[in-house]
Amino acid sequence: MDRERDALGIGDLKYDETGLIPAVVQQEGTGEVLMVAYMNAESLAKTVETGYTWFWSRSRQKYWQKGESSGHVQHVREVRYDCDADCLLVTVDQVGPGACHTGEHSCFYRVLDGSERPVAERSAPSLGSVLDGLFALLQQRKAELPEGSYTAKLLSGPEDSLLKKIAEESGEVIMAAKDHDNEHLRYEIGDLVYHLLVVMTREGLTLEDLAAELDSRRK
Repeated sequence: MDRERDALGIGDLKYDETGLIPAVVQQEGTGEVLMVAYMNAESLAKTVETGYTWFWSRSRQKYWQKGESSGHVQHVREVRYDCDADCLLVTVDQVGPGACHTGEHSCFYRVLDGSERPVAERSAPSLGSVLDGLFALLQQRKAELPEGSYTAKLLSGPEDSLLKKIAEESGEVIMAAKDHDNEHLRYEIGDLVYHLLVVMTREGLTLEDLAAELDSRRK
């Protein structure tokens, strides 16, 4: 099949009797379905032209850009259509905590199994929440210094031991990056970040201090 020959344009898609077509919005990388909304030819054109998702509100009878007021916009990576050309799959990078107006990452955060129950625990944790939890644990280890704890040993032992460990983990990150081994690289970055948080805890720096420093570098 000649894919170029068979490719459709915006006007060639199969819209319903009201001129709408459903659009499934999916997170790039994870494949998680974030939301389903409706587009017409005009909002689809605006989506393609601007690189942000635009929809048609059936209840308000108006165009709307996702995240226009909240700032939780969706950067469009790709728009596909199905074999019948009557449904869209829009792959995006979601900005902010999530796509749902409830604050959940995905609109599909409940399961129907005779009742409805939240399943937020099934969603991948955000980096911010993981860092907050880990840093709180490090603070606890610093206060209690439990016997046999590797973290407590780093926090209370010779400073050079911790600093040498950071240098060692930095080297591991470099080697993994040079090998283009993403799985290994992710693992080594995790090790390095952990030890950096330990030295921050030992020296009395907080995540807020780090956030302020990084924010000051934005241009």
